[in-house]
Amino acid sequence: MNFEQRQLVVPGTLLAEGKYEAGFNVYRDADKYFASIVGLADLRNDLVSVIPLRGCYLPQPGDIVIGKVIECIPTAWMLDIRSPYQGVLFASEFLSKPLNPMREEARKYLDVGEMVIASVIAFDRTRNPSLSCRDHNLGKIQRGTVIDVDATRVPRIIGKKGSMIGMLKKESNTQIMVGQNGRVWISGKTRDEEAYVAAAVRKIADEAHTSGLTDRIREYLVSNRR
Repeated sequence: MNFEQRQLVVPGTLLAEGKYEAGFNVYRDADKYFASIVGLADLRNDLVSVIPLRGCYLPQPGDIVIGKVIECIPTAWMLDIRSPYQGVLFASEFLSKPLNPMREEARKYLDVGEMVIASVIAFDRTRNPSLSCRDHNLGKIQRGTVIDVDATRVPRIIGKKGSMIGMLKKESNTQIMVGQNGRVWISGKTRDEEAYVAAAVRKIADEAHTSGLTDRIREYLVSNRR
């Protein structure tokens, strides 16, 4: 193997030689394996893959993320945060009381499939990022709609000094939280209300490179307001 786990590689990078298998975004020439895209090299059970960077979220301390529980362990939860790394949410960073794994299970408070809004409190690429729900407005999502967009579009959805997200909230009268990992939570009075705001968010993501976008989104919201 010619790379460290999660090392950044470019097309044509020699990743491995010998008895391996080619995974996603990897091509084989004889017994050599090469990257076909820019991304993060990964090896799992002799399967060599490259995780694409586009839309790939790399955690940073202080980021707000929206994660989905994929595993419950005795005193923590593992979360999918749309990243090569899984988020770890310890019970001490979620509950207001200690969790005794001998008396109760973690899934009593947060089960597989449920979603939380959390902050990244520690990450150094050598281990999974640690998350916390201690701050205001963080915690388990009890209602609303969650959608996924390309993580690279998050700055445009938020806008300069929060201008775009502020306009979205004002014109739709909904609650909106944008995770740096490309997940957006929308909570309105009805599902229809959430659906048309979700459509507006997707429109921003799709047209992020165009000019006059803020005015077009405002017009869209006003014309579709229910």
